[in-house]
Parts: sequence; structure tokens; C-alpha cells
Amino acid sequence: MNAHVVYATITGNNEDVADVIITALKAAHVTVKKTEISQTEVEELAESDIAVVVPYTYDNGSLPDEGLDFFEELADVDLDNVIYGVAGSGDTYYLDDFCVAVPKFEAQFAKTHAIKGAEGVKINLRPDEKDTLTLNAFAQQLIKAAQARS
Repeated sequence: MNAHVVYATITGNNEDVADVIITALKAAHVTVKKTEISQTEVEELAESDIAVVVPYTYDNGSLPDEGLDFFEELADVDLDNVIYGVAGSGDTYYLDDFCVAVPKFEAQFAKTHAIKGAEGVKINLRPDEKDTLTLNAFAQQLIKAAQARS
């Protein structure tokens, strides 16, 4: 089984979120490819059993500038039979705009025929111990969904 984890980060928090997910996937013997969103073609996700996107939410609900092309192109790729999940870091300071990139990316994935393997995860700033447990459970749900699909 293989997974592709794509992340966008300014502060490093989202790369930390991605790394927690990657560690959990690798611990379950999943082969993982990690790429930064601006360096990733959406078609690459079709080569994976599991696709994970870890976007940040910028300012008042904006998507990462470096990920806008990826976001737009995601709606046009066929990811039939790929299991997906979205997790991201944000800042609760932004109230209603906290981590809105997570559901926005989930909505884009829904257009691809991919299969949602886990509910989106929203982390406040850098992942702490509790968040690590949540992200580990997220990774396990993705793995179970991929195994059930096989």
C-alpha cells in the first residue's frame, strides 16, 4: 500500500501535521511520498492508494497562494478508487475562518470520484500530544478504508 501526502506551510505547522501523519502511515508499513503542494501535479495522486492534503488557511479564510493551481486542477482529475483525507493547521484566532481550507479541499476531492477515508482534522497551530493522537487515528482510518476497498 502506498500514500502520497501533500502539504503547504508558511510557519512549519502544517509540515509538522504532515509528518505526524506520515509517521503513523509508515508505522503501519505504508510506503509514503511527501511533497510540497507547489511542487506536486494533481495527477500524481492517482498513483496512490491513499492521498492526503495538508493545507493551511491564510488570513481570513484564503487558501494557500502556492496551492491555488493544485486546488483548481484537483476538481478535474479522476481519482476513482483513491482513498483521501484532509488535515490542516490553522489559528483559532480567526474564529469562523479557522481551518476552512480543510472542508474546501474535501469538497474538491469529492469532485474527483475519490473515496473519503476519514473526516477532516483541524489542528490549532502546532500539533500537541492530543493532536498527535487524533492524527494517528486519522491515518488509521485512511488505512482501514484502503484495506476495505481492496
